[in-house]
Amino acid sequence: MASKARTVDINEDVTKSLRKFRFQRRSQGHAAIVIKIDKAALKMAVDEEYDNISIEDLVEELPRNSPRYVMLSYELKHRDGRISFPLVLINWAPSSSETTMMTLHASALLDFQRVAEANKTIEVRDTEEVSPRKSLTKNFYPNLSVLYPHPQYNISWTSRFYIP
Repeated sequence: MASKARTVDINEDVTKSLRKFRFQRRSQGHAAIVIKIDKAALKMAVDEEYDNISIEDLVEELPRNSPRYVMLSYELKHRDGRISFPLVLINWAPSSSETTMMTLHASALLDFQRVAEANKTIEVRDTEEVSPRKSLTKNFYPNLSVLYPHPQYNISWTSRFYIP
């Protein structure tokens, strides 16, 4: 059986951390796990884990010049009073990132989506072309408008759907 060649390896530690994050019970707030690519080793590693963090604080914590994969579990209050915690993958890819890192990040995205079992992805880039609220409401999911990070940032939000 031939093995599939990958540009960036996904460590077993990353896979275990993602699985733990997916199945962790939450009672309130947002939680996130941030994954980075180690350029020298060509491997993914867990950068940070956050529990009960606001979206604004999460955006402030993310680097401005380096791409990251962010699995976010956010609190969603339904009209009937129920609360759920859907998962979404945020592909954090600032346009000011180094070209080689952006290339590695883009080449590993589909493999990461598969391992993270992410059905929905929001791609975040610095741009002045698209209003985040309009794009989110129109292209992704209206209740994710809470992800609008900060009024001073112009960020493009698009959705992708990964079908395993």
